[in-house]
Amino acid sequence: MSERPVLLPYADPAFVADPFPLYRQLREEGPVRRAVIAGGLDAWLVTRYEDGLAALTDSRFSSDVRDASDTRLLRQLPETERESVLGNMLRSDPPDHTRLRSLVSKAFTARRVAGMQSRIQSITDGLLDAVVPAGHADLVADFALPLPVTVISELLGVPVDDRHDFHRWTDRMIMRGSEPPDPAVVNEAWQHMRAYVTELIQAKRAHPGDDLLSGLITARDEERQLSEDELIAMVFLLLAAGYITTVNLIGGGIAILLAHPDQLDLLRSDPELLPGAIEEFLRFDGPVSPGIARFAREDVEIGGVTIPRGATVLIASAIADRDPARFTDPDRLDIARQDNAHLAFGHGIHYCLGAPLARLEGQIAIGTALRRLPGLALAVAPDEIRWRPGGLRGPQTLPVTFTPGG
Repeated sequence: MSERPVLLPYADPAFVADPFPLYRQLREEGPVRRAVIAGGLDAWLVTRYEDGLAALTDSRFSSDVRDASDTRLLRQLPETERESVLGNMLRSDPPDHTRLRSLVSKAFTARRVAGMQSRIQSITDGLLDAVVPAGHADLVADFALPLPVTVISELLGVPVDDRHDFHRWTDRMIMRGSEPPDPAVVNEAWQHMRAYVTELIQAKRAHPGDDLLSGLITARDEERQLSEDELIAMVFLLLAAGYITTVNLIGGGIAILLAHPDQLDLLRSDPELLPGAIEEFLRFDGPVSPGIARFAREDVEIGGVTIPRGATVLIASAIADRDPARFTDPDRLDIARQDNAHLAFGHGIHYCLGAPLARLEGQIAIGTALRRLPGLALAVAPDEIRWRPGGLRGPQTLPVTFTPGG
C-alpha cells in the first residue's frame, strides 16, 4: 500500500474515550490499513469481519513475537527474562501451544466453571456489602478490579496477602498507555513477579493443594511436560490474563449501560437478557482494542493488499465487530441482539481459554450490581470517564452514585 500509515491518536482524550468514528473510517477505507499504534509501533490492521475471522485461523500468521521484523517488540520485553516471558501459550504456536494449552484446559471446562458460580456470587456480594451503605463508589477500584483478581488468585492458590503486589507488578508491565514502556520499570516488575512466583512454586511443591498451580507443578515434576521457565510463564499469564480483560468487561459493561438508559431499563425489566447483554458488550465495546496481534510468517494477501513477511498484524476485532456487512445496525447497542458471533475472544486454536469464566463473572457481577444498587447513575458526566489508552480498553475509574442501603 502506498499511503502513509494512519496514527491512532492515543494521546487524544477524545479518541481514547470514543475510538469508533476513526475505526469506522478505517474500515470504510479498506480491508487492511497500515497504522501507528500504541508505543509508536507500525502495524497492519485487518478491519473487516470475514477477513479477521479467516486470519485468526490462518497458519501463515504466528503468535510468536520472534517472528516479527520490528525488533522493538522484543526490546519491550525484560531482557534478562525474555525467553521465560515468551514461553507461554499466548505467545506460542503448535506444537508448543497445543501442549501448553492442554495442561490448563481442564481448569476451565464448563463443568468446573459452573461449579465456581456460588463462590463468585459470594465474592461479589461481599464487595457490594462494603459499598452499599455509602451510596457512592468507584465501581472499578471497589468492584470490577478486586472481583476477578480474587477469583483467579483462588483458582491458582495465591494467598490473600500477596494479591496487591501481584496487581501492582502486572499493572506496570501490561496496563500501559500510549508511550513505550520504560524497560527499567518492566524489568524490575518482571523480576519481582518471577521471584514471587518462584517462591510460590516452592511453597506449593512442599505443600500442594487442590488448585491449578499445584496441578501444573505436578505436570512439571512428574510428567515432564513443562520446563521450569514454561511453568513460571504459565503462572504469570494466568494471573495477568485471568483478570485484566474481565476487569474491563465488568467496568466497561456497566459504563456502557449507564450511557444507554433505554438498554439499562430493558435489562432491569428482563434480567433473562443478561447473557446476551454480555455478548453485546463484548461486541459493541470489548476489552481489547483495536485487536489481536499476529506476525506474518510470509507475504500474505488480504483483500487485495499484500502484508509483508515479518509485519505486525492486528486482527482488529474492535473494528470488525462493528462491520455492517456482518452485523445489522452495528453502531447501536442492542442487548437483545440474537446473531452475535463477535471476535472479542478471538477464534481458532487461540480462542480465549478463560472465556466461560469471564462470561460467568460478568453476568454475576453486572446482574448483582443492577439488583443491589438501585438508582445507579454516573457521578460524573459521561465524557469525564477516563478510559485506558492503547491495547486494553476499559474505564480506569467509574464513579457512581446509588440509593444507599444496609
